[in-house]
Amino acid sequence: LYPNFLFLFVSISLMMSCSGSLKLEIHTDDKTPGKWSVPLGDDVFRRFLSGGGGSEKAVFGEGSLFSPFLFGKYFDPSDAFPLWEFEAEVLLASLRSLGGQCRVDWSQTDLAYVLKFDIPVVGKNNVQVYVDVNGKVMEISGQWNNNKKAAANGDWRSGRWWEHGYVRRLELPCDADAKNSEAFLSNNDDYSFLEIRIPKINSKNKF
Repeated sequence: LYPNFLFLFVSISLMMSCSGSLKLEIHTDDKTPGKWSVPLGDDVFRRFLSGGGGSEKAVFGEGSLFSPFLFGKYFDPSDAFPLWEFEAEVLLASLRSLGGQCRVDWSQTDLAYVLKFDIPVVGKNNVQVYVDVNGKVMEISGQWNNNKKAAANGDWRSGRWWEHGYVRRLELPCDADAKNSEAFLSNNDDYSFLEIRIPKINSKNKF
């Protein structure tokens, strides 16, 4: 779907940060240019979730970064969303009022854009982050179910991807320094916690 994009592929490395989190190593690679080419519709998603079990609800349920209803109304998570154009306090107000239902937060400082969220530990759960350098789009995805048949072309992200994994695609702000992004992963029994920091271009000149 995006054959001319150059991606930064972020995979889990074994380097430990000072806080005990795993620092994610950045690579340049994209072997699946046709990924997310199958859109997820509202009716399809509702049928899928109603027939699913605890794993599906944990990954796509209310308050998850990967829920199509995270922003109040249905939004296909494979479509890029301009996250930092909205304040988390406003967009997630209804979820936060329920208490304990929100597992995502984002913010910005003079130096960087920050995204923090929980990922349910289910199935394979190999989280990956891509940044499209030209189009300024970030993709956060992972495969949580490897028990079903892969897509016809052999890659789960090019078919009915929601049956195998999850994704959230985000538009990056125009001053985001995608090449120098960093991500850190912490693990516990039920959830993994991922923090992504995207520096602002020429942020050093702001002081």
